[in-house]
Amino acid sequence: MNLHKTWKIIAGGVVLTLLLICVYYGVLPASILFTRATETPFKPPSFTITPFQSFPSTPTALPTAVPRTIWIDPDLPGTFRANLTLPQGIGQIDSPQDATVIIQAGDGEVISRWIYALVAPFPTVKEGVSTQDIIGAWRGISNPDFGNRPLLMTQSTRSMLTALWGEPDPEMISVVSRVQLLDRAWDDSLSWAVVPFDRLEPAWKVLTIDGQSPLRKDFVPADYPLIVPISQLGNLADPGEYPSTNRDPDKLTTLVLTGVTALVRATAYTMEQQGITYPAQDIGHWLRDADFTHISNEVPFVQDCPYPDPNQKTLVFCSDPRYIELMEAVGTDVVELTGDHFGDWGPEAMLYTLELYQERGWLYYGGGADLEDARTPVKIEHNGNRLAFIGCNAKGGGYAGAAPGYPGAAACDFDYLTRQIQDLRTEGYLPIATFQHFEYYTYQAQPDQIRDARRLAEAGAVIVSGSQAHQPQAFQLTGEAFIHHGLGNLFFDQLVEYPPHTAVAFIDRHVFYQGKHLSTELLPIKFIDFARSRPMTPVEREDLLRTVFQASGW
Repeated sequence: MNLHKTWKIIAGGVVLTLLLICVYYGVLPASILFTRATETPFKPPSFTITPFQSFPSTPTALPTAVPRTIWIDPDLPGTFRANLTLPQGIGQIDSPQDATVIIQAGDGEVISRWIYALVAPFPTVKEGVSTQDIIGAWRGISNPDFGNRPLLMTQSTRSMLTALWGEPDPEMISVVSRVQLLDRAWDDSLSWAVVPFDRLEPAWKVLTIDGQSPLRKDFVPADYPLIVPISQLGNLADPGEYPSTNRDPDKLTTLVLTGVTALVRATAYTMEQQGITYPAQDIGHWLRDADFTHISNEVPFVQDCPYPDPNQKTLVFCSDPRYIELMEAVGTDVVELTGDHFGDWGPEAMLYTLELYQERGWLYYGGGADLEDARTPVKIEHNGNRLAFIGCNAKGGGYAGAAPGYPGAAACDFDYLTRQIQDLRTEGYLPIATFQHFEYYTYQAQPDQIRDARRLAEAGAVIVSGSQAHQPQAFQLTGEAFIHHGLGNLFFDQLVEYPPHTAVAFIDRHVFYQGKHLSTELLPIKFIDFARSRPMTPVEREDLLRTVFQASGW
C-alpha cells in the first residue's frame, strides 16, 4: 500500500468519525449517512465542532411539579363539607398558608350559596323583622324584638356570617353547640337563633325577613340577607364537586292540611247566592300554592240533594255535585273521608262521591268503597320526599261504617294503625295521620285526644292532625312529631254558634325537604260570613296565637 492511499483511508475515517459525532449530538440528521447512490455525491458541510468536553455528561433534570393541596375552612357548614368530592390527586391540608387552593366563606369564585333562617321557639308570636333589624343586632344595636338578648348560633354559623357582615358585637352573639341550640332557646323563650336552612326542625318557628321566608315557594334569594357565598381561591383543572346550596327548590315539598269542610246549610246557601267559589275568595291562594292540598270533606255529593236550607235543624247532610267546583278551585289533591257525615245518604251516595274524586285524579283515604279501601294509605312521592296519609274516625259506631263489601269511613283500630305507621316508616315514607275525633269546643286538647295522638306519634307519624274540631285547638311537639289537635273549620257555617271560637281557624302549611319534615307555618283565618273567611290581621293573629299557645301549656 502506497503512502497516498494510506492517507486517503485515514482521512475518510476521520470524516466518518466526525459525522457520527455530529449525528449523535444532534448537529446533523441521521439521514445524511444513508444517501442513496443515485443522489448527488455527498459534500461535507462546513461547521464548527464544539470541543467534546463541553457537552454535559448527564441529562438536565426536569422542574419539580408543585404538589396540589387544598385547605377547606373547618368552620364551613358540616353539610357542605360532608357532601363535597375532591378531585383525584389533590391532598387536603390543615394550613391555608401552604395550600394551592382554598375553600372558604366570602367573595371569590363562588361555588355555593348557603341559606340561613332566623328562628325562634315555635310558640313565638312575632312573625318577622327587617334586614336592618338583624344586621343592627349583629352590630350591637339592642332591639326589643329580639328580647334584647344575644342571637344564638353555632361557631360555624358565626364564622359564615362574619364573612358576610364582619365581626359582630360580642355581647350580641352567643355561640352554642348544635345539639344544645334548640334546648337553649326553648329554656329562654325570648331567645332567637340563626340556623342553616337544612337544619330546621318543627320545634323552630321560621321568622320572615322583609317578608321573605326560605320556607315559601315564592322565596326570592336576591331579596334575602341571610345567604352566604362559599368561594374557591386558586385554580384547579378538575375542581371537584361541591353542593351548590342547602336549599334546592327541586328537593322541597309543601303540603297544606285543613280542618272541617261541609258544604251544607248556610254555607251552601251563601254559595248559591254569591257564587260557588265565593268561600275561597280571600284564602284560595294559600291552598293553591301548595304542592299538595288536603281537604277533609265530611259530606257526600248527591245528585238529587235538596236546595240548601240555612236554618236546617237535622244533622243529615248532602252537597249538590256542582259544589265540587269549590274543591277544584282551591287545588284539591288529597281528600280525607273520616268525617261523621260521609255515610249520611247511604252507600250509593258514597260510591258516587268516590267516582267524582277519581274522575278528577284526586286521592282519598280514611274512607272508601269498603274497609280495605278505607284503610289503604295514600302514598305520594314528590321531589324526593315520600309522604303517606292515613286516617280514621275515633267515634266509631254509626259514624264509621266502612266494612267488608260496604263503603264508609274507617273506625280507628290503634293496633292496626300502629303497625301500619311502622311499616310505612320502614318503606321510607313520612306518615301523616289525621283524625275525626270527638268534638270539644275548647282550645285545650282533651285527655282522649292527647292519648290517641301520642300513640300515633310514638308509632312514627311525623304529623298528627285533628280534622274534626270546629275551633282551633292546642299543639304538642313530641319527639320528631308535630301534633295539632284541631285546626277549626275551613268551609262551614258555624260563625255564630259558639263565638268567637268557631269564627277563627288555622290552615297548616307543612314543609318537607330531603325526606324530612322541616317546618310548619301557621296561617290563621277569620270568617266574615257563613261561607267566606279571610287572612287575619296582625293584631288578630297575635291574639289567636297567644290564646292557643297558652292552651298548649306554653
